[in-house]
Amino acid sequence: MAEVNRTDLVIPDYEHLPLGTLQHRVRSLTQEQMRDLIAYEEAHGARTPVLEMLRQRLSSLEEGAVPSQGDQQNLPEAPPAPSGGSAVGEASDRPPAAAPPHGVPAQPARPKGDRRG
Repeated sequence: MAEVNRTDLVIPDYEHLPLGTLQHRVRSLTQEQMRDLIAYEEAHGARTPVLEMLRQRLSSLEEGAVPSQGDQQNLPEAPPAPSGGSAVGEASDRPPAAAPPHGVPAQPARPKGDRRG
């Protein structure tokens, strides 16, 4: 079997998907695509839970399971881009606040009026 490159994988960003997501994504793959994923995983990550899941799915396909419908280009794991700009600006900024009653580092506190210095 030829070595499988990352760019040849049918599932984009395969290595970054959580196991639960990957389990659903492989349901639309053929036996040959599953073999490619297994070969890639064995050569690169060798993650035991991932390999077990992939081999189990390949076994199901070899026993007659049919790949489900699905599009690997659909990325539900990625959040959509923001729909607008930020609502924060000078108009929504808080009003300027006075210095705290105990002073600021550049302006030490002054004695109270009822005390004599």
